[in-house]
Amino acid sequence: MIRERERQTASGLLMLFVFLSLIVVAAAGLIRAVRADDVGVAVVCALGIGLSSLGLAGFFTVAPNEGRVLQLFGAYRGTVREAGLRWANPFYTKKRISLRARNFESARLKVNDIDGNPIEIAAVVVWRVVDTAEAFFEVDDYENYVKVQTESAERNLATRYPYDAHIEGHLSLRGSTDEVAKGLKAEIQDRLAKAGVEVIEARISHLAYAQEIAAAMLRRQQAGAIIAARQKIVEGAVGMVEMALDLLSKSDRVRLDEERKAAMVSNLLVVLCADREAQPVINTGTLYQ
Repeated sequence: MIRERERQTASGLLMLFVFLSLIVVAAAGLIRAVRADDVGVAVVCALGIGLSSLGLAGFFTVAPNEGRVLQLFGAYRGTVREAGLRWANPFYTKKRISLRARNFESARLKVNDIDGNPIEIAAVVVWRVVDTAEAFFEVDDYENYVKVQTESAERNLATRYPYDAHIEGHLSLRGSTDEVAKGLKAEIQDRLAKAGVEVIEARISHLAYAQEIAAAMLRRQQAGAIIAARQKIVEGAVGMVEMALDLLSKSDRVRLDEERKAAMVSNLLVVLCADREAQPVINTGTLYQ
């Protein structure tokens, strides 16, 4: 496995001054040699001008948060990260690679959750290159590699969780967003480690039941919400009835036997738990037959 090696290069401004000076001096010497008809000196000066001109091909610029991968006839020689005008061997190939943070949103994938329900899922991933050598030499196209492995990680993650948790406290794709995001990030990072890529953040951006079961699942969610609401209403109504009976027993104003208490509890629960207003019935007789 090829690891990144930071390469130190010469200052571009310094080398520019050196090469321009050499070209000027060699050009002046060539003119004098031609006038003096000195073939040897003329050849040396012409050779100096050619080599200095060749050296000008070694200049390159490095922007902030950018790297240049240096290769000599295919062999990796290092990476330059120092920003500014730099100079290196003119025979080096200098490939640019961005070190900035990037983000992309994956396509909406149709997968099955752990319960076998078809769902649609998509994610937003923020990533950056941290090892330029691995990004260039370990994978063919690191940008496409990130996208393909992200989609693969999404599919694998979706099969480990249900869309909705049917038991309180269990993890689900819809209800445990932070835990699922951490799991997705770890899953993607494991797959991209050999490509020299660091995953900064990964979160689900789209989550829904597949179209063919969306209507049925919506009715299921509505039924669950109604049941949960009814449970809260019943719990509250029972508490209110208990409180009413306690207050009546403490006041000693009304004495109720067990039969009357049962009738009172029944009437109060009907009033408190009904989904519409109760219609009062006025009793004009006695409580006893």
